[in-house]
Amino acid sequence: MEQKLAPICLDNYQPLREVVCAALRDAIRSGILEPGERLMEVQLAEELGVSRTPVREAIRKLEQEGYVVMMPRRGTYVASISIRDISEIFEIRTALDSLSNGLAAERITAEELESLQRHLVLIGQQIKDGDMEKIVATDIEFHDLLYQAARNARLVGIISNLREQLTRFRTQSMSYPGRLEETLEEHRAIVECIAQGDVRAAKRAAEKHMENSEKTLLKAIGALKPKSAAKTKASVAKSDA
Repeated sequence: MEQKLAPICLDNYQPLREVVCAALRDAIRSGILEPGERLMEVQLAEELGVSRTPVREAIRKLEQEGYVVMMPRRGTYVASISIRDISEIFEIRTALDSLSNGLAAERITAEELESLQRHLVLIGQQIKDGDMEKIVATDIEFHDLLYQAARNARLVGIISNLREQLTRFRTQSMSYPGRLEETLEEHRAIVECIAQGDVRAAKRAAEKHMENSEKTLLKAIGALKPKSAAKTKASVAKSDA
């Protein structure tokens, strides 16, 4: 495996295993470490400038989150995700987000509702600025606020684990033409239903948002396939020249 990672900052206040885990997670999300790529503890430790122990601990956590798979006698690999995997994850997420939104409509505080509305304004401004990194971060905060308002810690834990399995595709999905504006309108609809205390409407708004998110992600993944194929053909033609 070629060197792909930069040494991590060792003066971070977090436990070293958490810092290593975050570095590897970000590398997978950004595509630096690609699906199907084998992860070697020794080499990762050398590149990150740490011992093997925090790397081993980080890999175990990433396996729980669905980012890597550990195969007996074969090694550890960056997890691939299939269309079926995406369908199954969204199927569960839709049910859980629907439940979460319904609970939020019953239990949200005035302060939390105000915070959600501020996030909508912020995302709208970030869309105008074209700052995708900030948009993704604010979108995550927005959903975290919704889950918090549900007042169900176990539900939040389950949703968070499922969400992590699709986080690496978030930027790819939200970058799809027109999706940012659609997402903002769907978020506004969710907040409006919750503000009105309409449990059934809040659930339906969550279901619609998840359905559209899944469709967009599948279209975005499909749109990349022809480009990848064209790139491969170009490389082959160049090597034959």
